[in-house]
Amino acid sequence: MMAAERLEELRKKVDAFLAGVFQDNVPQKTLYDAMSYSLVAGGKRVRPILTMLFAEASGGDADRALTLGCGVEMLHTYSLIHDDLPCMDNDDLRRGKPTNHVVFGEANAVLAGDALQTAAFETILSSDYSAEVRAAAALELARGVGADGMCAGQVLDTEGEGKPLTLEQLRLIHEKKTGALLESACVIGALAGGATEQQLSAARTYAAQIGLAFQIRDDMLDHISTTDALGKPVGSDDSNHKITYFNLLGKEGCEMQIHESTEVAKSAVREVYPDSEMLCAVADWLAGRMN
Repeated sequence: MMAAERLEELRKKVDAFLAGVFQDNVPQKTLYDAMSYSLVAGGKRVRPILTMLFAEASGGDADRALTLGCGVEMLHTYSLIHDDLPCMDNDDLRRGKPTNHVVFGEANAVLAGDALQTAAFETILSSDYSAEVRAAAALELARGVGADGMCAGQVLDTEGEGKPLTLEQLRLIHEKKTGALLESACVIGALAGGATEQQLSAARTYAAQIGLAFQIRDDMLDHISTTDALGKPVGSDDSNHKITYFNLLGKEGCEMQIHESTEVAKSAVREVYPDSEMLCAVADWLAGRMN
């Protein structure tokens, strides 16, 4: 099977799983509807796919790791809902659809995000793995999104608006805001597959490097793409007075850094994983994406 076909197969499995949750006819159905609305709105499903692929590369089963990956995706979706809120980026469009607070109101959007965050841990802790693996996976996710992870990155990003950030400061922001959750996704998969310490370390290096490349590409697309192509407003970084990699490096410099980071990521997994073909394919896919 070609890499693109395999990635599409995994994405469809993630979509099917997520489409089946929060569908019950409960008294708080508005909350379930708001959660499901953003959860099934599409997207690349990068994080759950990486969880499944790292589980497989570490000697485990990709399909068995689907539940873990979907837990990570619930966490990611919560972050998107909150990121779009009026008090944050105040965006009206996400993945080509009105954002959650536009459809359900700000209060329901906040609560939908809160509920998806807790659902992420419930999903991981209810998965078909040993208590040790489930606990380690939940701890990894908590560290990736907490006060020293994704939330830290969001605070630093907000505080950096309108300030002349250095490249080092910008990298710190995105190591936490983007890279930390990608790292959790990769490491959780590796834990599920029974990875060695060397393999876990390589998973972290891989995640950090593709996270950097991912964010640089995001910054580029905000300047050179269109709202129709991205499914969200372009030019928002400039309107929010944010310094980006595009501002600091220019288009050519961004392309060079994306290439360099992608090669480091691929080299890290090639050294310790017997079969790293799909992980390298994901790195190349993210490096060259246009939406």
